[in-house]
Amino acid sequence: MTLLLRDQDLATAFDHAARGYDALVAANPGYHAHLRRSARRLGLPRRGEGLRVLDLGCGTGASTAALAAVLPGARIVAVDASEGMLERAAAKPWPDGVTFVRAAAEGLAGAGVEGPFDAVFAAYLFRNVSDPDAVLTSVRDLLAPGGRLGVHEYSLGGRRADRAVWSAVCRGIVQPVATVFGDSELYRHLHRSVVEFDTADRFAGRLRATGFDAVREDSRAAGPGA
Repeated sequence: MTLLLRDQDLATAFDHAARGYDALVAANPGYHAHLRRSARRLGLPRRGEGLRVLDLGCGTGASTAALAAVLPGARIVAVDASEGMLERAAAKPWPDGVTFVRAAAEGLAGAGVEGPFDAVFAAYLFRNVSDPDAVLTSVRDLLAPGGRLGVHEYSLGGRRADRAVWSAVCRGIVQPVATVFGDSELYRHLHRSVVEFDTADRFAGRLRATGFDAVREDSRAAGPGA
């Protein structure tokens, strides 16, 4: 039996979790610093001056904040499928040049999200979509020539011990805390989605097969977040 949520069921779970999501993230040491590090690894010039960046799957805005901190000159379009998460994000103070759009990663064109973008940043997104290859193709088509995709994601190694440690953390810490907020279903999904997601090598191969080149991996430990 799968515990994965998809499409509208997942968006609804995120809607419900939105009210306590920032509190859970705040309890995760290094969460925001890790996002800023990944934003810096996009390697965009001039602190983003004159560039367009798509934040795909922005949630309550943690990834958007990382991009805005690293690339204060960029115009950032932040997109999420969850109305509740997006409302939380849009209600925060933002610099000029940051806009929010409600759209699923699979339906960007229908929501009026159009390229070209100089970079796309996707944090904790690809293991949550039904067809990652289709989304990668859409992202590739939105990028300007020479544009860059940054993927910040949880990915386990192929060892049984890696999965055992992840399961122990989720069952012993993450899921009990999430239950207090009434969001146990979403965080059961978190556990299962990471277990079933690609290893870093496999995802790198998926990127190359979709037409991305110069693919680099940076595998470092990070704490839980849906």
